[in-house]
Amino acid sequence: MMTQDARALECTGLVKSFGGVTVVKSVEFTVPAGHVVGLIGENGAGKSTLSSIIAGIHQPDAGAMVLDGQPYSPGSPSQALDEGVALIHQEIRMVPRLSVAENIFLGRLPMKGGRVDRVAMNEEAAGALERLGVSIDPRRPVAGLSTAQQQSIEIAKAILRDPRYVIFDEPSASLTSAETDRVLHQITVLRDSGAGVVYISHRLDEVREISSEIVCMRDGAVVRTWATGEVPTDELVQAMVGRDFTFQHQAPQPSADRVVLTVRGLSRKGAFEDVSFEVRQGEILGFAGLVGAGRTEVVRAIAGADRADAGVVEVDGEPLRLRNPGSAISAGIFMVPEDRKTQGLNLAQNSPRNIATPWERTVKRTSLVTKSWLEHLAQKSTDGFDVRGSLAGPTLRLSGGNQQKVLLAKWLAGSPKVLILDEPTRGVDVGAKMAIYEIIRACAARGVSVLVVSSELEEVLGLAHRVLVMSGGRQRAILDRAEATSERVMSYAVPTTGSGPSTNASDSPDGLGLAREAS
Repeated sequence: MMTQDARALECTGLVKSFGGVTVVKSVEFTVPAGHVVGLIGENGAGKSTLSSIIAGIHQPDAGAMVLDGQPYSPGSPSQALDEGVALIHQEIRMVPRLSVAENIFLGRLPMKGGRVDRVAMNEEAAGALERLGVSIDPRRPVAGLSTAQQQSIEIAKAILRDPRYVIFDEPSASLTSAETDRVLHQITVLRDSGAGVVYISHRLDEVREISSEIVCMRDGAVVRTWATGEVPTDELVQAMVGRDFTFQHQAPQPSADRVVLTVRGLSRKGAFEDVSFEVRQGEILGFAGLVGAGRTEVVRAIAGADRADAGVVEVDGEPLRLRNPGSAISAGIFMVPEDRKTQGLNLAQNSPRNIATPWERTVKRTSLVTKSWLEHLAQKSTDGFDVRGSLAGPTLRLSGGNQQKVLLAKWLAGSPKVLILDEPTRGVDVGAKMAIYEIIRACAARGVSVLVVSSELEEVLGLAHRVLVMSGGRQRAILDRAEATSERVMSYAVPTTGSGPSTNASDSPDGLGLAREAS
């Protein structure tokens, strides 16, 4: 423990309970100025609660904090910011109708002559975004921006306050490797300027790369501390889960010959153009590309969430009229969206109610939706999912990984022909990832056609039979598993002024009639 006259943020004996459950247990935690402390642990380990206490969102039940030698007990996030402590949330908190600059300066708009000084506001916002290497017009509304772009705005918002200590809670969960590199570079700038940084992430390679020291939490307590970032990944994982653990991808089982989903010439103005592919029964098709490549927009159109301007989507040879998500669901196309908190789950409701929501109307035609029916459906749907936590309480109380399992259970409670998964492991720990991978492979083994969109290239390559690569709203290639190396995928994914690598038959952009990989 550092002495109180040194520049540091020190936490001593912090305790926090919710509903009689202690989630932070006598935590000792120190962040020296000018250092990056990596904070790791499984979902539910207490990392986010600890960071919320430091940032003034929650007040501890016991313990104390010292900021640069002075007692520190913020009663609100704004008070924490005033004292120089900023938290960049995992959950993005933007006002969609306001401009980028207005969101950055929300609550402290610069004034001149009794009016908002929009010129100064836009210039300062543009400067902060430029420091991050982000090209966004500060005058445009936030509505319509990607998750990655909104994350960059959150970071710019914090940086403009010139904080002494910054907590990054899963900042790279929805970012590509290039965008993550920009965030890590900005953290080094903050560190070199004398700021203390807490970096929370499930991406352990990032933690090892950026951290001066690493702290591991498990079950609400600090269980291990390393005075360096140079720690083997296996050692970090074992500390997180409390047992020996092997993280390894397995090749998917061979798919059948029967084509279930056919997409031809699908286009949506300003989003993507001329996308065509087939997916066979039991096949996992991965979507790779940089954020903004159009991957999410394509699968949202297939799921009926957005209207396509042109093209055809067929299931079992039958063309669909995708007016809305209900049309897709009726045809057997189910989609698990990337943002479980705002698009996938009602966090105030319990897990049984969340799981039953898409199916209640059908059940009501033949029987009553009772509490016992809901509980039976939830239990049946989550069998084998290893959901840790109470299904009866609000879903908000479950960790991110367990919320993601409930979201998967919600859609697998039906009988999908096509399952679309957009960022299925975003913001979940290594143990939950492995469980979700097993669920995905089991779905394919049962004959479900699966589409997986992920910003983690390793995830796409590890799960998929074939990989569809997009760049700039266009389909660049479809690669068989054996061909889909990281280097080859990225050669198509990175925008170029030319046409990219030469394509052979198996790289054909239409993706139709490709030779299947021999398993």
